[in-house]
Amino acid sequence: MNTPHTATATAPSRSSPFVALQYRDFRLLWFGQLISLAGSHMQLVTINWHIYILTGSAVALGLTGLVRVLPIIIFSLIGGVFADAHDRRRVLLVTQSLMMTFAALLGLVTSVGWAAAWVVYLLAACASATMAFDQPARQALTPNLVSREHLTNALTLNNMMMQAAAIVGPALAGFVIAGLGIAAVYWINAASFLAVLVALVFLRTPTQERVGAAKITLSALTEGIRFVRQSKIILSTMLLDFFATFFSSASALLPIFARDILRVGPEGLGVLYAAESAGAIIAGIGMSLKGTVRRQGWVLLLSVGLYGVATALYGASEWFWLSFLLLAGVGAADTVSMILRNTIRQLATPDHIRGRMTSVNMIFFMGGPQLGNLEAGIVAALIGAPLSVITGGIATVVAVIVMAWFVPQLRNYRDQ
Repeated sequence: MNTPHTATATAPSRSSPFVALQYRDFRLLWFGQLISLAGSHMQLVTINWHIYILTGSAVALGLTGLVRVLPIIIFSLIGGVFADAHDRRRVLLVTQSLMMTFAALLGLVTSVGWAAAWVVYLLAACASATMAFDQPARQALTPNLVSREHLTNALTLNNMMMQAAAIVGPALAGFVIAGLGIAAVYWINAASFLAVLVALVFLRTPTQERVGAAKITLSALTEGIRFVRQSKIILSTMLLDFFATFFSSASALLPIFARDILRVGPEGLGVLYAAESAGAIIAGIGMSLKGTVRRQGWVLLLSVGLYGVATALYGASEWFWLSFLLLAGVGAADTVSMILRNTIRQLATPDHIRGRMTSVNMIFFMGGPQLGNLEAGIVAALIGAPLSVITGGIATVVAVIVMAWFVPQLRNYRDQ
């Protein structure tokens, strides 16, 4: 099943905006994740709606972010060592199976009427703890499935796949909640994990260059932290990501906008959740067609700045379709910055430490939006949801200006 061959040796000779999909194993995993992640996004939207229905509290909505991020902060560094010390395919088989189990448990407790808020929080926390092991292995796997020259294309396609799932998932969730109930979403998500599990079973490419090069020790755990700290360009992209998503992450407040401000109900909520991903897919296609971006540092800073501006304008909108367009702008700007950040990090990191670098990044990447959701919920309880989002967008723009001023290595970074 794992017949050794390298991605470079089987590199497609023909270039296209979708060249990475010509690699068999990357294609298998890409389609499997598309189905699985669509289910995961259905569940993400549903948990927020479920908590709001159970509690009616903006703070309780914000707490969903804290519940998701704490297990990641606690376990992500260990998860990175696991991704480097063990066969990444086997790690993913275990983590995907566990997340399928937690989704099924959410469906079960909701179906029988045991889904108190604390139960939903607990199962969401268990899924996040598992994700702390899943994400480093999954992200570190991609550079081994395609050649180096096609890595940017692979990461662009991965981002487009995630955004497509984030469009389909929330849109379906709204209609499934309205038509079949909350429990049905959880059951559908549990079934969706089968797609990625089947893809993992049929992978042939070795999942890393040196399995077992890292040992599960304290020294191996801290090596990833030392590597990130010593690489200014990698650290600066992580910090920029954290501050932007902390200040501008107000996704947990979307149920409030859907029900109380825009008055569009659960169907409209699903559309609003899908808006960012619609913009992201358009930006992803543009990036795929564009190819190389030369002044990567400035483009990265500009895209994050636009992300903050669009967020602030969305907070001020009282019209559904204007809100949709502004959220699409948020998604487009975020996609450009995400592709550039991920490409820089993966190419600047040796394979044997990619899992640990990714695990450090998870603290920033996941911590920013989830802690930001908590912050947005608290601020919304004090001054209202619109002002919470507006001030967050403005703070993001300020953070970009500060980062551009104090980190010249980032603003001067070019394609290397």
